[in-house]
Amino acid sequence: MAAMEEQPSSSFLPDLCSTRAVLVVVVVAELLALVVTLVATYYDAFSLARLATTSLFVQWVGLTSAALVCQLRARLNRLASQWAAVAVVLLVVVDTLVFSVVTGLVLRWVEGVLPLAPVWNAEILVNGLIAAIITGLVMRYFYVQEQLREKGQAELQSRIQALQSRIRPHFLFNSMNIISSLIAVDPDAAEQVVEDLSVLFRASLKSTGSEASLEDELELCRRYIHIEQLRMGDRLSVEWDIQVDATKVPIPLLTLQPLLENAIYHGIQPLAAGGLVTIRAVEQGDILLLSVSNPKPSGDGHHKGNRMALENIRHRLEALYGDQVAVEARPQEKEYEIEIRYPLQR
Repeated sequence: MAAMEEQPSSSFLPDLCSTRAVLVVVVVAELLALVVTLVATYYDAFSLARLATTSLFVQWVGLTSAALVCQLRARLNRLASQWAAVAVVLLVVVDTLVFSVVTGLVLRWVEGVLPLAPVWNAEILVNGLIAAIITGLVMRYFYVQEQLREKGQAELQSRIQALQSRIRPHFLFNSMNIISSLIAVDPDAAEQVVEDLSVLFRASLKSTGSEASLEDELELCRRYIHIEQLRMGDRLSVEWDIQVDATKVPIPLLTLQPLLENAIYHGIQPLAAGGLVTIRAVEQGDILLLSVSNPKPSGDGHHKGNRMALENIRHRLEALYGDQVAVEARPQEKEYEIEIRYPLQR
C-alpha cells in the first residue's frame, strides 16, 4: 500500500453486496480456514473439529467484514485510495479482534471456565496480524486491478477517439455541394442542410463515452438521411422498425449513424436503382437488439468499408456494457445486415 499514489478519490473497492461477491468471500474464507488447519498439522495431528471451528470463525469474520465494507463502500470510495485501503484494513482487523474475543468467551463458557477469566492473549493478536496482512494484500490486488482497468480504458478511449476523428471527407464534400446547389434555387432547403450538418458534426465532437437516448440517435440518423435524400432522391428509401420506447433507451452517441452512412455509401449508392435501408430496434428480454440492413451490391467493398465502423462501435459498447456486447456482420446473397446486441439499461 505504500506504493499507492495519492488520488482525490478511489473507486477500486468491489461491490461486496452482490451474490457473486458473497460466494467468492465464502469460498476464499473456506480455503483460508483449510490452509490454517493444514499448517497446524506441522505441530499436531489433523483434526476435523479444528477445521470446523476455524471455518466457522473465518467465515463469520469474512462475511461480517464484507457486509461492513458493502455498507460503507460509497463513503470509502470518496476517500483517497490509500486511505480507503487503510480504512478497510483497520475495519477487518477490528472485526477480527472482536470475533476473537467473542469466540474465546464462548469457548471458555463451553469448557466451564469462569467468564471473568482473561481472554486477551497472543492468539488474538496473531489473528489480528493475519487479518491485517491478508486484507492488505487483497486491497493491493484490487488497487492494481483498478489501475490496469483505468489504463485499459484510457488506451481504448484514445483508440476510439482516433477512429471517430476519421470522418469521411466524401460526406462533407457532398454536403457542401448540396448546399451550394440549393442556395440559388431553394435557400430554405440549403439552410436546413446547414442545420442538419451542424447537428451531426456537433455530435461527432462530443466525448466518445457520451450516452444519449435512442431517440436522440435516431434524430441524428434522420438528419443524415435528409441530407442524403437531397443528393440521391428516390433512389434512397428508409424503413423504421422501432419497437422500443426510444426516449428511455440509452445508447452511445454515433452508434447507428455510422452504420447508416456505410449502408448508404456502400450499399445504396453503387446501385443504379438504389434500394431500401431498414433500421430496427427491438427488446429481447434484457437485451436491446439493433440492426441496419441494406441491399448488397456485387463484390466485397461493403464488407471492407464496414470493418472500421464495426470495431469502433464494438469497442465503445464494450467499454460501457462489458462482455455481453455483440456486434455482428451478416452478409447474405442479396442483403447485408449489421446486428448489435447489448444489455438494456433504462
